[in-house]
Amino acid sequence: MQIVKILETVMLICFGAAWPASILKSWRSRTTKGKSLFFLLIIMAGYAAGIAKVLISEGMGGFLLIPYALNTILVSADTLIYFRNAAIDRANGERFFTDTDLK
Repeated sequence: MQIVKILETVMLICFGAAWPASILKSWRSRTTKGKSLFFLLIIMAGYAAGIAKVLISEGMGGFLLIPYALNTILVSADTLIYFRNAAIDRANGERFFTDTDLK
């Protein structure tokens, strides 16, 4: 069972390593183009499910809470930047880009 926790931790660290680059790109681009709010919300729901799994199976002492919480914070930051960028898009008179535009 310990190897399962180690592998899950490695997975979360790898996912978490990608979020700072995504946040920086979102911050610098100042637009929502190429970013999916729906995707960010799905990722946050997945991390919430992971946190719930740890709390149910291990309680508050589960060490996996740390990487899940850090990843959730990073995705939340990227989501907040999405809304900032949407406001910038509207202020620049650009049509608000949504996930439905991709269909």
